[in-house]
Amino acid sequence: MPGYAQSTDSTVMTPVDRPATFADLASQVSPAVVNITTSTSVAERTGPQGLVPDGSPFEDFFNEMPGGPDGQPRRSSALGSGFVISADGFIVTNNHVIEGADEIEIEFFPGDGQPTEFLPAELVGTDPNTDIAVLKVSFDAPLPFVEFGDSDDVGARVGDWVMAMGNPLGQGFSVSAGIVSARNRSLQGTYDDYIQTDAAINRGNSGGPLFNMAGEVIGVNTAILSPNGGSIGIGFAMSAAVVTDVVDQLREFGETRRGWLGVRIQDVTPDMVDAIEGLDSARGAMVTDVPPGPAADAGLESGDVILTFDGTQVSDTRELVRMVGNAAVGKEAAMTILRAGEEIERTVTLGRRETDEAVAFPTNAPDGGPDPDAPVELMGLTVAPIDDALTEQFDLTVTEGLVITAIDPDSSAATKGLIEGDVITEAGQEAVATPEDLQAQIDAATEAGRTSVLLLVRRGGDPRFVALSIED
Repeated sequence: MPGYAQSTDSTVMTPVDRPATFADLASQVSPAVVNITTSTSVAERTGPQGLVPDGSPFEDFFNEMPGGPDGQPRRSSALGSGFVISADGFIVTNNHVIEGADEIEIEFFPGDGQPTEFLPAELVGTDPNTDIAVLKVSFDAPLPFVEFGDSDDVGARVGDWVMAMGNPLGQGFSVSAGIVSARNRSLQGTYDDYIQTDAAINRGNSGGPLFNMAGEVIGVNTAILSPNGGSIGIGFAMSAAVVTDVVDQLREFGETRRGWLGVRIQDVTPDMVDAIEGLDSARGAMVTDVPPGPAADAGLESGDVILTFDGTQVSDTRELVRMVGNAAVGKEAAMTILRAGEEIERTVTLGRRETDEAVAFPTNAPDGGPDPDAPVELMGLTVAPIDDALTEQFDLTVTEGLVITAIDPDSSAATKGLIEGDVITEAGQEAVATPEDLQAQIDAATEAGRTSVLLLVRRGGDPRFVALSIED
């Protein structure tokens, strides 16, 4: 691996082990890198023809082929990259490279013993959450393949050399080199763990491998950030730590089977720490909702802060989601949670996210509500108990709590993202149904010497905790 050695002058560093060339590495791994061409039947378009989507830096080079008569389906062709991970022909690429394709063909790097013609590929399985797909080709001889390497802190340090291979802009096999620019990047997905690199990545590189200097795959090239759709040195590869688990499940089951805890959670922000008894810093994942399921069976409650999962510290919600998702369905995992100032232990038996989540969190909830009371202003919020009129006005999906009907623009509440129609269901981790309930929790927080009170606020079906100053 690249490194630096201290010279006789203590203020000067001299480079050692910097590669004079990437040629040997490229020669070693290139037989396992493939170009991918997909063909899709699309409806005839009446508007202008050209590249699609317009200017998007997150999609592969895409070009429509000449079509048939007006109103008739036509064929479109898309280009991407991939790499072989086993001698019997399993190939990894991005889901968006092959999504919706009717036909998938694989082109191999030219060389002795390599397939000389395009081979048809079978789709084994996909995971849109991580944008990973697994394909399979058949050949009459073992295929060259590459293996995954360590993409964690030791195996892919910021500053380490890396090499990308793929099919940029449909130009054929191409190599680019750079360094690991950053780690643990998140773009949009729940399970994001991207390695950022300045190795040139363009449309068509999607699905190709990012190699370390040992010829191991530490990431799958997936996306770029660019104002013009071309590489400006900000590329992202989904880390091997995420990809390997996904690939193993797709090969075995044809689908993913992720662990599921059965809670809604949110990050603990610095302004919430003072309002949470027993918490000394912004860490862990706060539980906002516990429907029937694994967490409820384990005794978790709304307002609990999950501090550890399966023996590992939880820094935030993103880390907890990844740890749970990587755990096996049916696994028994120990957790440390903070509740009312005390750390307690719970053991949960994980469910399966793909089948259980939609049941636990349906899109619609029953309507209804108690009799109306007069609105009251507290902490810069005007609140009123839920009634039929407010339920209809704000299209509410909860039946108990206090509806925010107005917000003082000069209050701290106005800076916390609250809006009219939000419903406060808890204050100080106690249920509230009337303004008197909320005032009692404000008084209790004041007597305890706290400067804020923690509210559980629901918008539609989504809950989150908000810490509001009680000095407004």
